[in-house]
Amino acid sequence: MEAADWDQRYRGSELVWRAEPNRFVEEELRDLRPSGRAVDLAAGEGRNAVWLAERGWEVDAVDFSGVALEKAERLAADRGVRLRTVRADLTAWTAQPSTYGLALISCLHLPWPRMARVLTRAADCVRTGGTLLLVGHDAANPARGHGGPQDPGVLYTPEQSPTCGDRSPTSCGPRRSPGR
Repeated sequence: MEAADWDQRYRGSELVWRAEPNRFVEEELRDLRPSGRAVDLAAGEGRNAVWLAERGWEVDAVDFSGVALEKAERLAADRGVRLRTVRADLTAWTAQPSTYGLALISCLHLPWPRMARVLTRAADCVRTGGTLLLVGHDAANPARGHGGPQDPGVLYTPEQSPTCGDRSPTSCGPRRSPGR
């Protein structure tokens, strides 16, 4: 889908997704102590970004839907937190290396060559000791999963996640959620 398609999907007054964070994001990050800046890539309406800001992170919410980012700003204001929203196509987005203590990508599904570039850039922007969390639907999803994209060309496996090089982030590496 293109940015205009997502803008159309988000155009209604109600949230497309719920306001609470993705359950896997919350499960994986609830015990992570905030340590400065975080980036939520493909932030959509901001549910994960706002939750991170509520926990004490300084959050950049990046998405290519301006409508979604407006909703993210409203959700943040309603919850009394601040976000920095950035409208950008993640296939072209870059950040300074080692900028963030946390990079989050939740439910971004692109054809693999494009997704691999996004993952590499996300890994590059995490500082030493930081965390990169990728939450998405596994390549086995069409046969054994629940919901999510059914196009195998936009699904991936934990083994396809980026290596973290010599930066030694606290959390990096392939893992499936139990039962998936």
